[in-house]
Amino acid sequence: MPPAHGFTYEERADGSVVILHHGRPATTLRGGRAAEFLAEVDADPQGVMARWTGNYRRGNERMGKNHPRNR
Repeated sequence: MPPAHGFTYEERADGSVVILHHGRPATTLRGGRAAEFLAEVDADPQGVMARWTGNYRRGNERMGKNHPRNR
């Protein structure tokens, strides 16, 4: 799996966290989930943000395009 890239996050004054992917909002975390994310993000920021948003490659995007179900 290629390394994740293009993720950033913003902490807001109300305690929420907005995760951006290439400048566009991917998800907003509030309350306990935001605190849990902030505690975890220091280890591997790009990988953690990709996992929290569910936006990471699985390596089968090109093959899925040609599957009979998707034609």
